[in-house]
Amino acid sequence: MFIHVKLFNGWKKLLWYSIPASWQQVLYGTIVQVPLRNRIVPAVVINKQKELPAHVTFTIKEVHALEPFPHDRFYIPFIKQLSNYYQVDELHFIKRLRYFLQQKETKHRKETKQGMHVRTKKSVTLTEEQQAVCDFLLPHISIPRYMPTLLHGVTGSGKTESYKRLIMHAIANNKTVVFLLPEITLAVSFEQRLKQELPDISIFGFHSGVTKKEKKELWRQLIAHNPILIIGVHLPILLPIANLGFIIIDEEHATGYQEKKHPKVNSKEAALLRAKLNDIPIILGSATPSFSTLYNVKTKKWKFFQLQQRFLGTFPQVQTVFLTDKKERKNFWISYQLERAIANRLEKKEQTIIFINRRGFSFFVQCKACSFIFSCNNCSVSLTLHEKNILMCHYCGFVKQLPVTCPTCHAGHKQLLKKGIGTQKVVTILKNLFPHARIARADLDTTV
Repeated sequence: MFIHVKLFNGWKKLLWYSIPASWQQVLYGTIVQVPLRNRIVPAVVINKQKELPAHVTFTIKEVHALEPFPHDRFYIPFIKQLSNYYQVDELHFIKRLRYFLQQKETKHRKETKQGMHVRTKKSVTLTEEQQAVCDFLLPHISIPRYMPTLLHGVTGSGKTESYKRLIMHAIANNKTVVFLLPEITLAVSFEQRLKQELPDISIFGFHSGVTKKEKKELWRQLIAHNPILIIGVHLPILLPIANLGFIIIDEEHATGYQEKKHPKVNSKEAALLRAKLNDIPIILGSATPSFSTLYNVKTKKWKFFQLQQRFLGTFPQVQTVFLTDKKERKNFWISYQLERAIANRLEKKEQTIIFINRRGFSFFVQCKACSFIFSCNNCSVSLTLHEKNILMCHYCGFVKQLPVTCPTCHAGHKQLLKKGIGTQKVVTILKNLFPHARIARADLDTTV
């Protein structure tokens, strides 16, 4: 018996090796260890046949060993379709998965995990709305059927309780569940919470905060075809899972499912593709569903459920502030109402948190004379102004000093307009408004 393999080291030439006839488990996609000159290197099987092609005249060496790999009959078709869609070599995703399994956890992710608050186990009776979701999906988990379902639930309506019932049913039917979330911090939080609330279920995180030992144990469970719950952001959907029975995508509207690095895989779309190939149900939960998902509900007849009752009581009152109000304010960016609210909290010796989704000092710098905008030489995006007149690209990390004149028209520094507001500028403004207050900043520049 002979196999055709592609080496992991990027060598384009395919090589032939021999294997014992008893190795029936060697199929397309199997990872093997093969001799290459005086080394043993990993390779992936491309083809298997009983006889060697006539044009092969060199000596055929024997495969050194097989790497344990879960037997998932849908895995290679999934990888092929994913590779075709993103126009990358099929080996890309298998190599990515293998290398990640061997990597150590990221330090700051591990610290986040250790500091995460966990909840105590409690028994919850489902509402009629939650029960309706479960009653619809449970039969499609027991007898697998592709069934994309949107669960629209306001914040605090109990989407997680529905997820838990569906997870328990899938595990009881010897099926593995993949639970995707748009951020690693959310994945860590849910992992810790569900380990407390579902103690009888084997739960594994699969993200950069997971140790090499935990990844090895997860891989062992997948090879044994044991029913488990896998939680993560991007990588769980790339795992070979022989008994995959249900997929959950929480916060399905979030942009975090879109990877930023090539080939920029959208994990939500990949999960939908895999659910369809495996012919299993998939649920997408959100308090603010995306337009694309709502469109699929309307045109492709995806099932739609709503949770309108809120477990955590009524929503807090939100005050609308009109910045066109002519009431004089001390700073353009801080409304009169916000200034008074912060002052009241300080008088009561309480804390205030201000959220702003931009770091740095200003969004960008533009020349008033010629409209030139300082941009990154690598990414062609505008550079963000940081303290000490440092211009920085938040994509590639490119840094340069803000010049004193415009490089295009040579206008002076007074013509260089600093537009927008970031966390650094907010801190500067608040220190001027409240000089006796203790003000701290928490963003990627201070916490990593």
